[in-house]
Amino acid sequence: MSEAGTARVAVVTGAARGIGAATAIRLAQDGFAVAVLDLDEAQAKGTVEAIEAAGGKALAVGADVSDPEQVAAAVERIAEELGGPTVLVNNAGVTRDNMLFKMTESDWDTVMNVHLRGAFLMTRAVQKYMTEAKFGRIVSLSSVSALGNRGQANYSTAKAGLQGFTKTVAIELGKFGVTANAIAPGFIQTEMTKATAERMGIPFDDFIKGAASQIPVQRVGQPEDIAHLVSFLVSEGAGFVSGQVIYAAGGPRA
Repeated sequence: MSEAGTARVAVVTGAARGIGAATAIRLAQDGFAVAVLDLDEAQAKGTVEAIEAAGGKALAVGADVSDPEQVAAAVERIAEELGGPTVLVNNAGVTRDNMLFKMTESDWDTVMNVHLRGAFLMTRAVQKYMTEAKFGRIVSLSSVSALGNRGQANYSTAKAGLQGFTKTVAIELGKFGVTANAIAPGFIQTEMTKATAERMGIPFDDFIKGAASQIPVQRVGQPEDIAHLVSFLVSEGAGFVSGQVIYAAGGPRA
């Protein structure tokens, strides 16, 4: 991995469940020491336990990614307890879906703060460790919703914004051996999509079947599908792939 045989350190935000948890577990399998960051530290412990049970190294960290002081404290703690982080996965996200005419300022601000401000604050905090190491990998989770999705003016805007952020970071940090890429998942079977089905009053199994019928590979995605792609993008061998948005949606998008 890195010098002196010590494991590189990866930070995954929103890693208590879903795509974040699957990604943290996968990166631990790849040999990274993983900081499992979530709003509630206690909730992150399940992911840490899964990693440790498999012989990996992980640390549960509680922080609100939209709060600069909490982010600074979290990254400092990660650097002290695991080592300087050189891989960051900006996965923390929330939804506050509503049609535009019913969307509140709070619905808008909450989504912007977690997705966009959160990715900005986390990336700004870890970049010094990456530039010093002359190696870094930043992966931010966008979404096919960036292309527009009914009832998601806030979420679509935030996910599109992450693509612009990714491309700019790739340009600024490239000379330091740092890459930045975005993954835009399609339908992934998680608690978040389950909540969407409930909100729409559709049984989750029917929701999944309906989604799968519209996807060329005829199935919905699993968190592990995204974790596998993150694993590639943060690898040593992906150093010439930067500033890209990869749609992982079971068919052509964008």
